[in-house]
Amino acid sequence: MRVLCDVHIPFRLVNRLREMGVDATHVNRVLDGSRTTDAAICAFVDQGGMLLITKDGDFRDSHYLRGSPARVLRVTLGNQPMDSGARNGWAAGARPCASLQAE
Repeated sequence: MRVLCDVHIPFRLVNRLREMGVDATHVNRVLDGSRTTDAAICAFVDQGGMLLITKDGDFRDSHYLRGSPARVLRVTLGNQPMDSGARNGWAAGARPCASLQAE
């Protein structure tokens, strides 16, 4: 699976996804970085058959209204330390991103 993480997604998540075998990239590493327009991000992920991970509700709206980006995952939780799983109700050793493992 190929994933593009939007500007407000932490690089730690990108690194964690890579450790899990996911082909993950952060928007700051491609296109115009943090200055990339939403339309350019949508075109990039659609052309590459990627999943967009974002906190931006505009991408959800664009998905429903225009069908682009074709694949979007909107994160609505705040940033949490990677070791805070137990405090967030995850069972010991659980992997909340397990469904994003490489296909």
